[in-house]
Amino acid sequence: MKDLTFEQKRSLSRQEAADQLTALADALREGGDAELEFGPGTLGLHIPDDLHSELEVEIGDGEIELEIELKWTTAPTRAARSRTEAPAEKPKRKNPSTSAPGSATATGKTRSTKRTAAKSTG
Repeated sequence: MKDLTFEQKRSLSRQEAADQLTALADALREGGDAELEFGPGTLGLHIPDDLHSELEVEIGDGEIELEIELKWTTAPTRAARSRTEAPAEKPKRKNPSTSAPGSATATGKTRSTKRTAAKSTG
């Protein structure tokens, strides 16, 4: 089930069609909340930064049909969620067996290298 459906069918002059597409282009360029005037009413939309588009042209039966379809999700985008909902990333740790001498291990303790001088008795 759709949350809302808006459909308008009417005859337009080429200039009216261009004005309608220009208003839509301006709303897309601005993003955020947009208000588009269609005939006697106004349609308010929230337009995000990322969209999916589909362009379809059908030629047949003596006419040309051009469809421009734009889709976007109404759910928060991943970038918006990561700023507000995502937990902070933990720093990645090196494998303790391959850490350099004197570096921190996975437990947070510092390893030190001990060198013992070999005494030779003779």
